[in-house]
Amino acid sequence: MKRIGIIVAGSAYPMDGFKSGLRDLGWVEGEGVHFELRAAEGQLQLLPQFASELVSLGVDLIAVIGAVTVRAVRQATTTIPIVFAVVVEPIGDGLAASLEHPGGNVTGVTIFDPRQATAQLQFLRVIKPELERVAILSDRGVSDCMSNLNQEAARALQMRPQVIRVEAPSPDYEKAFAAMEQERAEALIVLEEPINQACRMQIADLAAAYRLPTVFPISMLDAGGPDRLRNKSSRSGAEHGPLYGSYLPRGQTRRLTY
Repeated sequence: MKRIGIIVAGSAYPMDGFKSGLRDLGWVEGEGVHFELRAAEGQLQLLPQFASELVSLGVDLIAVIGAVTVRAVRQATTTIPIVFAVVVEPIGDGLAASLEHPGGNVTGVTIFDPRQATAQLQFLRVIKPELERVAILSDRGVSDCMSNLNQEAARALQMRPQVIRVEAPSPDYEKAFAAMEQERAEALIVLEEPINQACRMQIADLAAAYRLPTVFPISMLDAGGPDRLRNKSSRSGAEHGPLYGSYLPRGQTRRLTY
């Protein structure tokens, strides 16, 4: 039986979809494959420990989410294949020599679309046509690549971005939302980063309390309002779709595909 290690920097929630996608391809848990799952819940200092554990178990492959997780696993092994997803810029992050020939024991998929940030902001402007001030919620434990891209997109649309970076192990989201209110933020973009993913429910509750229209990435759709949208990440066994959910002040949920 094959053994697949899985390490996520956020919560384990999206990996149900990953397993479902593999099951659709014939890899059924408990039959042809066994999974060893480790979730850091935003506590990035645990990633090297998780990587060492899976290497010592002799797994056949390690699937990871995010550049910070790839780096931790790559330091633990140069022989076990590492397959990544949700990496914005694998070449720029030094994870691949090229998209065609990544090199070493690392490969994967990147679904980043440079138009993504603009599309999210335009969606918020449909909800709130007079939108001028937007907050961007980021994880201080990872690179500022995503927050910078969102800032640039906001400025291009004549909006005033406010980047707020929270930090594990005890992210102060209440302070973050208070800062948004002080700067008169009119909407919020939640970046797909580890501590946000682990604390998505708290973020959704605070967004509702502050009546702040908020866009969540696909891995946080279950936090998108009281209806708790069904997890769509089953594609992640093979691919991810550009699907985003938004949380609206009155508890309504919508989905946007572009």
